[in-house]
Amino acid sequence: MKRSVVLSVILSAAAGVITLIGVLLVISLLQHNETQGEAGWNSFLMLPDSAAVVVSVILILLDIACTVFAVMLIISNIRTKKAASDSEKVSKKTRFSKLHRIDSDVFKKEKPPYDEVKSLQNFCESFRDFAASEMGLYYDRSVIRAYVAAMSCTHLIILQGISGTGKTSLPFAFGKYINSDASVTPVQPSWKDRSDLLGYYNEFTDSYTETELLCRLYEANLTDDIYTVVLDEMNIARVEYYFAEFLSLLELPAGASRRVRVTSDSRPSDPALFKNGTLALSNNVYFVGTANNDDSTLSISDKVCDRAFIIELNSRSKPFSAVSAGRSHICRTKLTELFNEARASHPMSEQMKGKLSRLDEYLTDRTGISFGNRVKRQAEIFIPVYVSCGGEWEEAADMLISRKILNKMDSLDPVFCCGEADGILRQLDSLFGEGKMPLCAAYLKKFKAVI
Repeated sequence: MKRSVVLSVILSAAAGVITLIGVLLVISLLQHNETQGEAGWNSFLMLPDSAAVVVSVILILLDIACTVFAVMLIISNIRTKKAASDSEKVSKKTRFSKLHRIDSDVFKKEKPPYDEVKSLQNFCESFRDFAASEMGLYYDRSVIRAYVAAMSCTHLIILQGISGTGKTSLPFAFGKYINSDASVTPVQPSWKDRSDLLGYYNEFTDSYTETELLCRLYEANLTDDIYTVVLDEMNIARVEYYFAEFLSLLELPAGASRRVRVTSDSRPSDPALFKNGTLALSNNVYFVGTANNDDSTLSISDKVCDRAFIIELNSRSKPFSAVSAGRSHICRTKLTELFNEARASHPMSEQMKGKLSRLDEYLTDRTGISFGNRVKRQAEIFIPVYVSCGGEWEEAADMLISRKILNKMDSLDPVFCCGEADGILRQLDSLFGEGKMPLCAAYLKKFKAVI
């Protein structure tokens, strides 16, 4: 840019000198006579009149060329400055207005102190009483214990059952109880990729259409609060399509590698927590999907079920009287400490591990389905935490086996499952005690009802 300016000045000066010489020659030729011609400008050049005319014309043409070239350089310089100015304005303009507002307000918010929670059992009982007395929502203790215990082994919980049993209200009430409101995102049938969850970049307006989910994921990186994202009617579209990236990221440990891509490029004006167009998926974010069992929805694939924990809600709980002790503002760090204490104080016994192992061998031999490493890891976490929440060992094992193992039989031939149901039920009774696995028994009996 500086070089073009210098060149424009030189050419303009040259054009001025050439113009002066050309003008003087023209004047000299016009005033030429025999007495004055020898004293004129042409006498210094020692040129005949015809040559002087040619030189004058050439000088005038050079002057025009220099002037035009200088003007072109000046115009080019002006355009370059304008383009640089526009580029600077674009780089300073943020395309994430909502996230930029979060960056500006984050230090202005006063964060309330976290409450001290003594035990998971008290936590579950207090939440149940809060939901009943202050929100008019009634849940069995087993559902509350399963919900909290599921948070210890996965970040994806699926509440499945018939409509009207309180699937959406459960995580909503939990958000109210922990003083961190849940974000409810209604899933649409047309959803196919992550842009339906996170938003998209609009090239015409040079701005990003930010969803509430994206804002919540961004806020989660700025605090230790527990963030609950509800995917309402998640199976009205293919979960493994629009939620594919999150399914993969949730398998990774929290850290630098667990980042979700938001944009394909990066700008200096992008939000502070962005890194090359990606945002960290914080460990304090829990996804809770609600799934209806009717003809308007799609079946949830084994890939999704294997990574999630499914809780069945097929009936409404009976109302009961309760007195709320208020909310419990708990942080993710404290909740993790309680989970670790539960595993330390209620470790899974070798006897329970042996029962699960023998059941795994039987199911693998008879049906071809097995626990798998992921389910085994979840069992070693879920069952001790469920017991710390106030439940029984067999009750936790019944819930885990029915929701994580036997549900895989839905993909098998119903006639084959009907023939194997009695044998599986006898095996469960011999391992855990007769009548100790009611959820598994109810699941197996449904095959006999179909045939």
